[in-house]
Amino acid sequence: MTRTIMGALAFILGGLVTTQETDSASNQASGDGHLRLGNFSVSLAVKDIGASRGFYEKLGFRAIGGDQAKNWLILQNETSTIGLFQGMFSKNVMTFNPGWDRNSATLPDFDDVRDIQRTLKSRGLTLATEADEATSGPASLMVVDPDGNPILLDQHVPSPRK
Repeated sequence: MTRTIMGALAFILGGLVTTQETDSASNQASGDGHLRLGNFSVSLAVKDIGASRGFYEKLGFRAIGGDQAKNWLILQNETSTIGLFQGMFSKNVMTFNPGWDRNSATLPDFDDVRDIQRTLKSRGLTLATEADEATSGPASLMVVDPDGNPILLDQHVPSPRK
């Protein structure tokens, strides 16, 4: 009985994955599908970057980028990435980097921040800041969720060629 249920569950889930993969290209073009937002991290607004760095290093994070003298650092621990920013943000920010993997390497294909912006607007979201539609390189936008949490989409690389 258990094998039958597990087999049926695997079949159903397999069908869902196949359906999602085959529909993704048409959904992205229409703005109805998922968006590839890029690498995710949490940007923390910190009061003392040295104290914060020391705390997160005790949790097993290590600095992989940034410049503490300029009040910003990027830290990682296995699959988790956080940014420490002193004096740059008024509150913590969820950050997505279109075009980057977790090692800040440029992806061969990704959703450009301006394409994401158009999709978000078509879905009725109001943006706090917008990317310049006349550009094709690095750009950013910010949207705020219903609870007041800022979400930054910060693209650091040129738009992918289509």
